[in-house]
Amino acid sequence: QVQLVESGGGLVQPGGSLRLSCAASRTIFSTYAMGWYRQVPGKQREFVASISSGGTTNYVDSVKGRFAISRDNAKNTVYLQMNSLKPEDTAVYYCNIGQYGSGKYYPLNGYWAQGTQVTVSS
Repeated sequence: QVQLVESGGGLVQPGGSLRLSCAASRTIFSTYAMGWYRQVPGKQREFVASISSGGTTNYVDSVKGRFAISRDNAKNTVYLQMNSLKPEDTAVYYCNIGQYGSGKYYPLNGYWAQGTQVTVSS
């Protein structure tokens, strides 16, 4: 069973930056796609970004140009660099392991991190 451990959330002012990290417990990490989702109370979990095993990235339109997903396979870690943060980015952020099908990212059941709170507020 692969475990995912997140870090890097917190409180930041509008326009600020945060970097989230998600470390996997096993070396199979490099063979899978990875993704980030976010969720606010009362709403469905929303796709944010994904990265294939080969490094191809995808983003939801609302974060394009502000967020960047990357991975370090040697460290079994995926990152989400978040710049120019807005209050509407406030959410609990979750990383997960997934795969691509027909060009779309699908998270695998049971492979979610615990979530980290990101709050953007002055």
